[in-house]
Formats: sequence, C-alpha cells, structure tokens
Amino acid sequence: MTISDPSQAGFHQLYSHHHSWLYQLLRRKLGDAEQAADLAQDTFIRLLNTGQQLEIREPRAYLSTIARGLVADMFRRRSLEQAYLDALQALPEPQAISPEQRMLVLETLVAIDRMLDDLGPRTRDIFLMAQLEGLSYVAIAERLQVSVTTIKKHMIRAMTHCLVVLED
Repeated sequence: MTISDPSQAGFHQLYSHHHSWLYQLLRRKLGDAEQAADLAQDTFIRLLNTGQQLEIREPRAYLSTIARGLVADMFRRRSLEQAYLDALQALPEPQAISPEQRMLVLETLVAIDRMLDDLGPRTRDIFLMAQLEGLSYVAIAERLQVSVTTIKKHMIRAMTHCLVVLED
C-alpha cells in the first residue's frame, strides 16, 4: 500500500481497515479504552506527519511499531511525572510550587529526557556521570576503563547535541 498524500485514498483505506484493530490491540495492552483511543489516533497522526511517500507492505506491523514507540513515550512521561510528584511530596509545604510552575518543570524534564534519549547509551552515561555525579573526565575514564580522550570525544558529542536541540 502506498501513501503519498494524506488526502489520497491509500491513507483513508489504511485507517478504515486497521484503526479498529490497532485500537483493540492497544486497549488489551493498556487496559484503558480512552488511552488506547488516544494512542491509536496519535499513531495515525504520526504517520500523517511523515510528509513523505510511504510504501507499506505490512501495515499492521508498521502501525504496531509506531504505537509501541508512543506507548513507551507515554510510560516514560508517566514515570517522570510520578518521580517529580514524589519529590514534590517530600518538600516542606512552603516550598510547594504553583500548577503553572509544575507544568513548566514537567515539560522541561520530558524535553531533557528526550534529548538524553537521542544520545547513544555510552555518551549518555558519560554525560550523566559528569553532570549529575560531578566526576572528572579522569575519574570517568578510570571507571569505564577507557582513555580520557575517549571521554572528551563523548562529552563533545553530548554537548554539541544539547546545543543543537536547544537551538531548535
């Protein structure tokens, strides 16, 4: 099946033949009809937003791959939100923040998580050791049993990625 323009019959046919199946799949997986409906719609929206001609040989496999990614994003976002709420509950009452500030912090955390997720695992680990643990490049190199030059290359890669993301 080829989809080159969202207004074409190919996309409508894909939607009409597979939306119900995808919704049921997500509903069984999540146990929540509303969340399943939202993620099914988001899957097709993601497909629309590709903006390029697609040749889909196995539509259900393709759609379920997109949906799996969206489910993972949803669970990651929920996990971040729960960790943030847990941290807020540990704060003394006068330090509680407004709902607007809370939303800004959550959005920032999700953006940071996405940015870190785009880094390779080793680069992300090195970056976090330097930024969160405050380890020197030498200490990181010793811990990972690599050269300081390797650590510097990974840090340059991480910092460059962060700057590019911030510019966008």
